[in-house]
Amino acid sequence: MNEELRQQIQAAQTDMEPRFKALRSATSALKGAQRLADQEKADALPMQKALVKLEQALTLMEEESLPTVSLQAAVDAFAVETNRALDGLAFDFARDLKESFEERGETVTGRPPTLVVDPLVLQIDIGARKAQWFYGKEALTKPLALSLNAILKAYDQQRKQIVERKTDTDAFLQELYQAWSDLHAEKSRRRINVVEAYSKLVMNRQSGRFWNAPSRSTFKDYDRQFFVRDMVLTRDADPVLTVTDEKGNEQRLRLRLTGATKSQAESASRSLWLPTTPLDGEYYADVVFEEA
Repeated sequence: MNEELRQQIQAAQTDMEPRFKALRSATSALKGAQRLADQEKADALPMQKALVKLEQALTLMEEESLPTVSLQAAVDAFAVETNRALDGLAFDFARDLKESFEERGETVTGRPPTLVVDPLVLQIDIGARKAQWFYGKEALTKPLALSLNAILKAYDQQRKQIVERKTDTDAFLQELYQAWSDLHAEKSRRRINVVEAYSKLVMNRQSGRFWNAPSRSTFKDYDRQFFVRDMVLTRDADPVLTVTDEKGNEQRLRLRLTGATKSQAESASRSLWLPTTPLDGEYYADVVFEEA
């Protein structure tokens, strides 16, 4: 056989194979979507998987410059129905969850994907079949399976740790002032970043055992969500701190927080969100102590 002819045929096959692959992918994805569309009742989660395959097939077709008008229309229509089915699934789950809380005498507000059991917030991701508890912007749990028992159990744990947390706001304010004072001495400025102050407060809490042999086992944890909760409780209590200056004079000081700029609010290392309600609050950037 002519070697040149063989190479030409092989080159044509190599050139055409990606197009055949794209067409096979589109045909397979459409058949799967058709089977689901023929069902009497929309099945949200299989539809979501089928939509992903349709979108992947569409991408392959576009990469090979193949006609996509009809496929794009099918993908768009299937996406609308998939989202409608997912919304229905989310509302069904939220209804069952609300009923479970109400049986315990607790009230749930909001609508999927965001439910509120004051002051905690549950964010539901039906597509991933997960849900996660938050306090303000702070995640309290990892994403949890959509199990009523698992979500209720996690809520009870977080309610005990966060909502029922007992904080001596006067003692906390003294600790925060010490952290602020240490950083003020280091940096020679009155405005101290709130996350820096949090980090300094954590280090000030470490025992001599940690400093003698620093390790994970000797480190005393103080998770960020607890700091947020303590800040909220202290802000709401608005205590006044009495300190003695270098000359022996007493000063009465009050904590003030300054709002974050847009760029600061976009960084968890430069700002802190303090909730005023489960869904509302404000980003803060700096801690300042001023005369009361």
